[in-house]
Amino acid sequence: MDYNTQRKHLVLPEYGRHIQQMVDQLLEISDRDERNKVAKSIIAVMGNMNPHLRDINDFKHKLWDHLHVMAGFNLDIDSPYPKPEAAVIYEKPKSVPYPSHPIRFKHYGRSISMMMEKAIEMEPGEQKEALTSLIANHMKKSYLIWNQDSVSDGDIIRDVKELSGGKLTLSPEFEFNEVRENSNQHKSRKKFQPRKK
Repeated sequence: MDYNTQRKHLVLPEYGRHIQQMVDQLLEISDRDERNKVAKSIIAVMGNMNPHLRDINDFKHKLWDHLHVMAGFNLDIDSPYPKPEAAVIYEKPKSVPYPSHPIRFKHYGRSISMMMEKAIEMEPGEQKEALTSLIANHMKKSYLIWNQDSVSDGDIIRDVKELSGGKLTLSPEFEFNEVRENSNQHKSRKKFQPRKK
């Protein structure tokens, strides 16, 4: 038996083994004109395999690049596009730095800290007070997502002061907006009720 695991490795498996075999035969053609002709035929077959991608910009360019990749970048033909470089094609992506900003209260998230920083920078007045009250209301909503049972206005007022380093304060009489539970959001938290027989 001839198993796929014993066959030659497929560089681009999405095109299948038959296309890879056609490319391998293309590399053996010595006449340049014949090689160009066969390369265009292979590109046509590759394009027919994915007709839904024809509307994508540079679709033909991608097909020619894939042909060079399957040929191991050893294909000498008159391509309508420049031959891609293996170093560019196989270049590893740069590592994305992980955010290192510590979040003191994770249930509020990083965005609350960023909003507080902006509020602290503002001049005292109505706008600063309005932004502080919006932050406090948003904190209460965020808190309720994680803990529905034990949230008090006093806790939020204390957390605003603590998170801002005492630069933002709310009076103990501050009135929060009414927070309505989103029924879809908390459906999964409803207690299981056994079906009555």
